[in-house]
Amino acid sequence: MTKESEPILVFEYFTASGEKDKCIISEAEALIFSLLEDLKEFNVDLVINESYRDVVKKYSNVNPILINQDVVSWLSENAGQFNRAIFISAENNNNLYNITKILEENDVDIYNSSSEACLKSSDKYETYESLPNTIPQPRSFRFKIDSKGYWKRAIENLHEKWQAEDPLSPLKLIIKPLIGVDCKDIVVIEKIEDLSLDLDKIFTPGSRVLVQEYIEGIDISVSLISDGKKAIPISLNEQYVDLKDDNGTYLGGKLPFETEFKDEAFDIATKAVEAINGVKGFVGVDLKINADEKDIYSVYLLEINSRFTTPYVGLTKVANLNIGKTIIDLVDGNVKIDDLDISLDGEIEFKKSGDSLEIRRI
Repeated sequence: MTKESEPILVFEYFTASGEKDKCIISEAEALIFSLLEDLKEFNVDLVINESYRDVVKKYSNVNPILINQDVVSWLSENAGQFNRAIFISAENNNNLYNITKILEENDVDIYNSSSEACLKSSDKYETYESLPNTIPQPRSFRFKIDSKGYWKRAIENLHEKWQAEDPLSPLKLIIKPLIGVDCKDIVVIEKIEDLSLDLDKIFTPGSRVLVQEYIEGIDISVSLISDGKKAIPISLNEQYVDLKDDNGTYLGGKLPFETEFKDEAFDIATKAVEAINGVKGFVGVDLKINADEKDIYSVYLLEINSRFTTPYVGLTKVANLNIGKTIIDLVDGNVKIDDLDISLDGEIEFKKSGDSLEIRRI
Protein backbone atom coordinates (compact mmCIF):
# COMPACT_ATOMS: atom_id res chain seq x y z
CA MET A 1 0.00 0.00 0.00
CA THR A 2 1.41 3.39 -0.99
CA LYS A 3 1.35 6.27 1.45
CA GLU A 4 -1.19 8.08 -0.74
CA SER A 5 -3.68 5.23 -0.32
CA GLU A 6 -3.17 4.69 3.41
CA PRO A 7 -6.06 5.83 5.62
CA ILE A 8 -5.56 9.06 7.55
CA LEU A 9 -6.43 9.21 11.22
CA VAL A 10 -8.61 12.29 11.77
CA PHE A 11 -10.19 13.71 14.91
CA GLU A 12 -11.06 16.87 16.80
CA TYR A 13 -10.52 16.88 20.55
CA PHE A 14 -13.97 17.99 21.80
CA THR A 15 -16.13 16.03 19.34
CA ALA A 16 -14.05 12.91 19.98
CA SER A 17 -14.07 13.29 23.77
CA GLY A 18 -17.82 13.90 24.05
CA GLU A 19 -17.84 17.55 25.17
CA LYS A 20 -21.42 18.63 26.01
CA ASP A 21 -21.00 22.42 26.35
CA LYS A 22 -22.87 23.71 23.30
CA CYS A 23 -20.89 26.95 23.17
CA ILE A 24 -17.66 24.97 22.83
CA ILE A 25 -18.98 22.17 20.66
CA SER A 26 -20.48 24.43 17.96
CA GLU A 27 -17.04 25.73 17.00
CA ALA A 28 -15.51 22.26 17.29
CA GLU A 29 -18.15 20.74 15.02
CA ALA A 30 -17.68 23.46 12.41
CA LEU A 31 -13.94 22.76 12.33
CA ILE A 32 -14.06 18.97 12.11
CA PHE A 33 -16.80 18.85 9.49
CA SER A 34 -15.01 21.46 7.39
CA LEU A 35 -11.92 19.28 7.52
CA LEU A 36 -13.90 16.18 6.55
CA GLU A 37 -15.28 18.05 3.52
CA ASP A 38 -11.71 18.86 2.48
CA LEU A 39 -10.62 15.22 2.81
CA LYS A 40 -13.27 13.56 0.65
CA GLU A 41 -10.57 12.25 -1.70
CA PHE A 42 -8.89 10.31 1.13
CA ASN A 43 -9.74 7.25 3.15
CA VAL A 44 -10.37 8.58 6.63
CA ASP A 45 -10.37 6.81 10.00
CA LEU A 46 -12.42 9.26 12.06
CA VAL A 47 -12.29 9.09 15.84
CA ILE A 48 -15.48 10.65 17.16
CA ASN A 49 -17.80 10.29 20.10
CA GLU A 50 -20.51 7.73 19.61
CA SER A 51 -23.15 10.47 19.88
CA TYR A 52 -22.18 11.43 16.30
CA ARG A 53 -22.94 7.94 14.95
CA ASP A 54 -25.71 9.09 12.62
CA VAL A 55 -24.02 12.33 11.54
CA VAL A 56 -20.95 10.70 10.00
CA LYS A 57 -22.91 8.12 7.97
CA LYS A 58 -23.13 10.54 5.02
CA TYR A 59 -19.37 10.35 4.42
CA SER A 60 -18.73 7.33 2.20
CA ASN A 61 -14.95 7.70 2.58
CA VAL A 62 -15.06 7.74 6.39
CA ASN A 63 -14.54 4.78 8.67
CA PRO A 64 -16.00 5.98 11.98
CA ILE A 65 -14.25 4.86 15.15
CA LEU A 66 -16.85 5.55 17.81
CA ILE A 67 -15.54 6.07 21.33
CA ASN A 68 -16.96 7.03 24.68
CA GLN A 69 -13.86 8.27 26.50
CA ASP A 70 -11.28 11.03 26.46
CA VAL A 71 -9.49 10.95 23.11
CA VAL A 72 -6.05 11.43 24.70
CA SER A 73 -6.53 8.22 26.72
CA TRP A 74 -7.79 6.44 23.62
CA LEU A 75 -4.77 7.56 21.60
CA SER A 76 -2.39 6.36 24.31
CA GLU A 77 -3.73 2.86 23.74
CA ASN A 78 -4.38 2.89 19.98
CA ALA A 79 -2.13 5.41 18.17
CA GLY A 80 0.32 2.69 17.13
CA GLN A 81 -2.30 1.23 14.76
CA PHE A 82 -2.06 4.23 12.41
CA ASN A 83 0.59 5.53 10.04
CA ARG A 84 -0.50 9.12 9.45
CA ALA A 85 -2.82 11.65 11.07
CA ILE A 86 -4.24 15.16 10.94
CA PHE A 87 -6.17 16.50 13.91
CA ILE A 88 -7.70 19.57 15.55
CA SER A 89 -7.09 20.54 19.17
CA ALA A 90 -6.54 23.63 21.27
CA GLU A 91 -3.93 24.13 23.98
CA ASN A 92 -6.28 23.54 26.95
CA ASN A 93 -4.57 21.38 29.58
CA ASN A 94 -1.65 20.92 27.18
CA ASN A 95 -3.88 18.76 24.96
CA LEU A 96 -2.26 20.01 21.76
CA TYR A 97 1.23 19.09 22.93
CA ASN A 98 0.21 15.81 24.58
CA ILE A 99 -1.66 14.54 21.53
CA THR A 100 1.18 15.46 19.20
CA LYS A 101 3.72 13.79 21.49
CA ILE A 102 1.71 10.56 21.63
CA LEU A 103 1.49 10.42 17.83
CA GLU A 104 5.21 11.12 17.42
CA GLU A 105 6.18 8.46 19.96
CA ASN A 106 4.12 5.95 17.97
CA ASP A 107 5.89 6.94 14.70
CA VAL A 108 2.73 8.39 13.18
CA ASP A 109 3.39 10.89 10.40
CA ILE A 110 1.43 14.05 11.25
CA TYR A 111 0.24 16.95 9.12
CA ASN A 112 0.29 19.26 12.13
CA SER A 113 3.04 21.12 13.96
CA SER A 114 5.66 19.12 15.84
CA SER A 115 5.30 18.63 19.60
CA GLU A 116 8.32 20.87 20.23
CA ALA A 117 6.79 23.65 18.12
CA CYS A 118 3.44 23.23 19.91
CA LEU A 119 5.15 23.45 23.30
CA LYS A 120 7.06 26.58 22.40
CA SER A 121 4.18 28.43 20.74
CA SER A 122 1.60 27.43 23.37
CA ASP A 123 3.60 29.22 26.08
CA LYS A 124 3.19 32.92 25.33
CA TYR A 125 6.41 33.90 27.10
CA GLU A 126 8.41 31.19 25.34
CA THR A 127 7.08 32.58 22.07
CA TYR A 128 8.04 36.10 23.14
CA GLU A 129 11.59 34.99 23.96
CA SER A 130 11.99 32.86 20.82
CA LEU A 131 11.15 35.49 18.22
CA PRO A 132 13.76 37.87 16.81
CA ASN A 133 13.78 41.54 17.82
CA THR A 134 12.74 42.50 14.29
CA ILE A 135 9.22 41.25 15.08
CA PRO A 136 7.29 43.90 17.09
CA GLN A 137 5.80 42.51 20.30
CA PRO A 138 4.34 44.21 23.37
CA ARG A 139 6.78 44.40 26.27
CA SER A 140 6.21 41.26 28.30
CA PHE A 141 7.22 39.71 31.58
CA ARG A 142 6.46 36.44 33.33
CA PHE A 143 5.32 36.30 36.95
CA LYS A 144 4.42 33.60 39.42
CA ILE A 145 1.29 34.13 41.51
CA ASP A 146 2.36 33.42 45.08
CA SER A 147 0.02 32.88 48.02
CA LYS A 148 1.45 35.82 50.02
CA GLY A 149 0.77 38.46 47.36
CA TYR A 150 4.38 39.35 46.56
CA TRP A 151 3.40 39.24 42.89
CA LYS A 152 1.39 42.46 43.37
CA ARG A 153 4.44 44.50 44.34
CA ALA A 154 6.45 42.94 41.50
CA ILE A 155 3.84 44.02 38.94
CA GLU A 156 3.67 47.51 40.46
CA ASN A 157 7.47 47.80 40.14
CA LEU A 158 7.29 46.64 36.54
CA HIS A 159 4.61 49.22 35.75
CA GLU A 160 6.71 51.96 37.37
CA LYS A 161 9.73 50.98 35.27
CA TRP A 162 7.83 50.83 31.98
CA GLN A 163 5.88 54.02 32.70
CA ALA A 164 9.15 55.89 33.35
CA GLU A 165 10.24 55.13 29.78
CA ASP A 166 7.30 57.18 28.46
CA PRO A 167 5.85 59.18 31.38
CA LEU A 168 3.48 61.25 29.21
CA SER A 169 1.53 58.24 27.88
CA PRO A 170 -0.69 56.43 30.42
CA LEU A 171 0.34 52.77 30.58
CA LYS A 172 -2.27 50.01 30.63
CA LEU A 173 -1.38 46.41 31.41
CA ILE A 174 -2.95 43.13 30.35
CA ILE A 175 -2.51 39.98 32.40
CA LYS A 176 -3.16 36.58 30.87
CA PRO A 177 -2.33 32.90 31.47
CA LEU A 178 0.89 31.67 29.88
CA ILE A 179 -1.11 28.99 28.11
CA GLY A 180 -4.66 29.97 27.27
CA VAL A 181 -7.20 30.08 24.47
CA ASP A 182 -10.19 32.18 23.37
CA CYS A 183 -9.18 35.18 25.52
CA LYS A 184 -10.21 33.42 28.74
CA ASP A 185 -8.95 34.66 32.12
CA ILE A 186 -7.61 37.92 30.73
CA VAL A 187 -7.46 40.96 33.00
CA VAL A 188 -6.91 44.51 31.74
CA ILE A 189 -5.44 46.94 34.29
CA GLU A 190 -6.49 50.43 33.23
CA LYS A 191 -4.66 52.07 36.17
CA ILE A 192 -2.08 50.44 38.39
CA GLU A 193 -4.19 51.51 41.38
CA ASP A 194 -6.82 49.05 40.14
CA LEU A 195 -4.47 46.10 40.72
CA SER A 196 -5.87 44.19 43.68
CA LEU A 197 -5.15 40.97 45.49
CA ASP A 198 -8.35 39.57 43.96
CA LEU A 199 -6.20 38.54 41.01
CA ASP A 200 -5.30 35.33 42.83
CA LYS A 201 -8.95 34.32 42.59
CA ILE A 202 -8.55 34.19 38.80
CA PHE A 203 -5.02 32.79 38.71
CA THR A 204 -4.39 30.17 41.37
CA PRO A 205 -1.30 30.53 43.59
CA GLY A 206 1.63 28.77 41.97
CA SER A 207 0.47 29.53 38.44
CA ARG A 208 2.52 31.66 36.09
CA VAL A 209 1.05 34.56 34.16
CA LEU A 210 2.15 36.89 31.40
CA VAL A 211 2.06 40.63 32.03
CA GLN A 212 2.17 42.82 28.92
CA GLU A 213 1.74 46.43 28.00
CA TYR A 214 -1.72 46.78 26.53
CA ILE A 215 -1.83 47.84 22.89
CA GLU A 216 -4.96 49.74 21.89
CA GLY A 217 -6.21 48.94 18.42
CA ILE A 218 -7.90 46.43 16.12
CA ASP A 219 -7.63 42.70 16.81
CA ILE A 220 -6.64 40.77 13.70
CA SER A 221 -5.16 37.43 12.76
CA VAL A 222 -3.34 35.95 9.80
CA SER A 223 -4.06 32.43 8.58
CA LEU A 224 -1.12 30.64 6.98
CA ILE A 225 0.00 27.34 5.49
CA SER A 226 3.44 26.09 6.43
CA ASP A 227 5.56 23.12 5.41
CA GLY A 228 7.52 23.30 8.65
CA LYS A 229 10.17 25.63 7.32
CA LYS A 230 8.50 28.10 4.98
CA ALA A 231 5.08 29.69 5.39
CA ILE A 232 2.70 31.59 3.11
CA PRO A 233 -0.19 33.77 4.31
CA ILE A 234 -3.68 32.92 3.10
CA SER A 235 -5.83 35.66 4.59
CA LEU A 236 -6.00 38.58 6.98
CA ASN A 237 -8.92 38.25 9.38
CA GLU A 238 -10.67 40.66 11.69
CA GLN A 239 -11.30 39.25 15.15
CA TYR A 240 -14.35 39.99 17.28
CA VAL A 241 -13.03 40.13 20.85
CA ASP A 242 -14.90 41.39 23.90
CA LEU A 243 -12.68 42.33 26.85
CA LYS A 244 -14.35 43.39 30.09
CA ASP A 245 -14.02 42.89 33.82
CA ASP A 246 -11.87 39.85 34.55
CA ASN A 247 -12.47 37.93 31.36
CA GLY A 248 -12.39 38.13 27.61
CA THR A 249 -14.49 36.41 24.99
CA TYR A 250 -13.61 35.48 21.43
CA LEU A 251 -16.81 36.01 19.44
CA GLY A 252 -15.65 35.16 15.90
CA GLY A 253 -14.53 37.31 13.01
CA LYS A 254 -14.66 37.99 9.31
CA LEU A 255 -12.37 37.51 6.35
CA PRO A 256 -10.71 38.78 4.35
CA PHE A 257 -10.08 42.02 6.24
CA GLU A 258 -8.77 44.92 4.20
CA THR A 259 -6.41 47.47 5.71
CA GLU A 260 -3.42 49.51 4.66
CA PHE A 261 -1.38 47.39 7.09
CA LYS A 262 -2.17 44.08 5.38
CA ASP A 263 1.29 43.57 3.87
CA GLU A 264 2.94 44.45 7.17
CA ALA A 265 0.74 41.98 9.04
CA PHE A 266 1.48 39.26 6.46
CA ASP A 267 5.20 39.91 6.74
CA ILE A 268 5.25 39.80 10.55
CA ALA A 269 3.10 36.64 10.70
CA THR A 270 5.20 34.84 8.10
CA LYS A 271 8.48 35.69 9.82
CA ALA A 272 7.10 34.62 13.19
CA VAL A 273 5.92 31.22 11.95
CA GLU A 274 9.19 30.59 10.13
CA ALA A 275 11.16 31.55 13.26
CA ILE A 276 9.85 28.53 15.19
CA ASN A 277 11.03 25.30 13.61
CA GLY A 278 8.33 22.69 13.10
CA VAL A 279 5.24 24.92 12.90
CA LYS A 280 3.41 23.11 10.13
CA GLY A 281 0.06 22.74 8.38
CA PHE A 282 -2.74 25.27 8.88
CA VAL A 283 -1.75 27.81 11.54
CA GLY A 284 -2.78 31.23 12.79
CA VAL A 285 -1.05 34.30 14.18
CA ASP A 286 -2.85 36.85 16.36
CA LEU A 287 -1.84 40.49 15.96
CA LYS A 288 -2.99 44.00 16.79
CA ILE A 289 -3.16 47.04 14.54
CA ASN A 290 -1.85 49.83 16.76
CA ALA A 291 -4.21 52.76 17.34
CA ASP A 292 -1.30 54.98 18.42
CA GLU A 293 -0.13 56.69 15.24
CA LYS A 294 2.90 58.10 17.07
CA ASP A 295 4.28 54.64 17.78
CA ILE A 296 7.02 53.44 15.44
CA TYR A 297 5.18 50.13 14.98
CA SER A 298 1.82 49.89 13.25
CA VAL A 299 1.30 46.16 13.89
CA TYR A 300 2.21 44.08 16.94
CA LEU A 301 2.37 40.30 17.19
CA LEU A 302 0.47 38.83 20.15
CA GLU A 303 0.76 35.05 19.79
CA ILE A 304 1.23 32.11 17.44
CA ASN A 305 -1.37 29.33 17.21
CA SER A 306 0.41 26.28 15.81
CA ARG A 307 -2.90 24.59 15.00
CA PHE A 308 -6.18 24.86 13.14
CA THR A 309 -8.03 28.03 14.14
CA THR A 310 -11.61 29.16 13.55
CA PRO A 311 -11.00 31.14 10.31
CA TYR A 312 -10.45 27.76 8.62
CA VAL A 313 -14.24 27.23 8.54
CA GLY A 314 -14.64 30.43 6.52
CA LEU A 315 -11.65 29.91 4.26
CA THR A 316 -12.93 26.53 3.09
CA LYS A 317 -15.85 28.40 1.52
CA VAL A 318 -13.93 31.11 -0.34
CA ALA A 319 -10.43 29.78 -1.05
CA ASN A 320 -9.60 28.77 -4.60
CA LEU A 321 -7.98 25.55 -3.38
CA ASN A 322 -8.75 22.70 -1.01
CA ILE A 323 -6.78 23.66 2.10
CA GLY A 324 -6.88 20.27 3.83
CA LYS A 325 -5.77 18.39 0.72
CA THR A 326 -3.10 21.01 0.02
CA ILE A 327 -1.59 20.53 3.50
CA ILE A 328 -1.34 16.77 2.97
CA ASP A 329 0.14 17.15 -0.52
CA LEU A 330 2.57 19.75 0.80
CA VAL A 331 3.87 17.69 3.72
CA ASP A 332 4.02 14.53 1.59
CA GLY A 333 6.17 16.40 -0.91
CA ASN A 334 3.69 16.18 -3.78
CA VAL A 335 3.60 19.97 -4.16
CA LYS A 336 6.02 22.75 -3.27
CA ILE A 337 4.96 25.70 -1.17
CA ASP A 338 6.41 28.16 -3.67
CA ASP A 339 4.07 26.76 -6.34
CA LEU A 340 0.90 27.46 -4.36
CA ASP A 341 -1.25 30.25 -5.78
CA ILE A 342 -3.94 31.11 -3.26
CA SER A 343 -6.79 33.55 -3.77
CA LEU A 344 -10.13 34.21 -2.08
CA ASP A 345 -13.50 34.75 -3.75
CA GLY A 346 -15.93 36.47 -1.40
CA GLU A 347 -16.21 37.50 2.23
CA ILE A 348 -17.22 35.34 5.18
CA GLU A 349 -18.33 36.19 8.70
CA PHE A 350 -18.21 33.54 11.42
CA LYS A 351 -19.81 34.65 14.66
CA LYS A 352 -20.82 33.01 17.90
CA SER A 353 -24.50 33.53 18.61
CA GLY A 354 -25.74 31.95 21.80
CA ASP A 355 -24.65 28.31 21.65
CA SER A 356 -24.06 28.24 17.90
CA LEU A 357 -21.45 29.42 15.42
CA GLU A 358 -23.11 31.19 12.50
CA ILE A 359 -21.19 31.24 9.20
CA ARG A 360 -22.42 33.42 6.36
CA ARG A 361 -21.29 35.21 3.24
CA ILE A 362 -21.36 38.99 3.49
